[in-house]
Amino acid sequence: MTVDDRRPEHWLTACALLYGLTHHIGFGLAWLGTVGDTRWADWADILTPYAVLLTAAAALHTGRADVRCWALYLVGAVTYVEGHGIHLAANSVGNDTPGIPVVHLWDEVVGHYLWYAGTALVFAALARALAARPAPPMRYALIPALVVAVTWTTNSLEGGTAVMGLVIAAAFTVWGVRARRHLGRTLVPAFAPAVVALAVYGIWHRGFPEPTELGWI
Repeated sequence: MTVDDRRPEHWLTACALLYGLTHHIGFGLAWLGTVGDTRWADWADILTPYAVLLTAAAALHTGRADVRCWALYLVGAVTYVEGHGIHLAANSVGNDTPGIPVVHLWDEVVGHYLWYAGTALVFAALARALAARPAPPMRYALIPALVVAVTWTTNSLEGGTAVMGLVIAAAFTVWGVRARRHLGRTLVPAFAPAVVALAVYGIWHRGFPEPTELGWI
């Protein structure tokens, strides 16, 4: 297989790594502090949809995705952008003026559920388009897959969407098992660890309190 034939996998890897990087911007860049009434991390977070959605689109394009995949991606991308935008705006307001109930509603509930549901739809479009492609050696796919697993877990817990995250992760894991002879098998290391981590966390705490509520972050 030539380098050009591997372009979808290259873009998929970039999407996975950027997903992990950008979805932790708020935590990773918190040390930069504030600029005026906002945080530097909030300004950097503006780049998140561009980083994730453009690399996902490139993977679909180079993988010759069909119309149904693009339709699924479009719905997912719109949902992703709307949820992320709501989260970013409400979160920034909440950082400046904490304790406003309506800010919590739009950030922690509406924003996160839309954002992560959109993420799942984009991932589903990628899986539908690329799952049947020849599988690369797992040593090349393992790190990006584990980045997805960690990010999906932390987002589900800290985002307050753990039950939805657990169900979606389980569905993608089953999909990966069914596609285990092809590229789709990378869905297993990308989501099975999230299933285990979320289930153990829920049993341990008899629910899904956010890590910040426990003083972990």
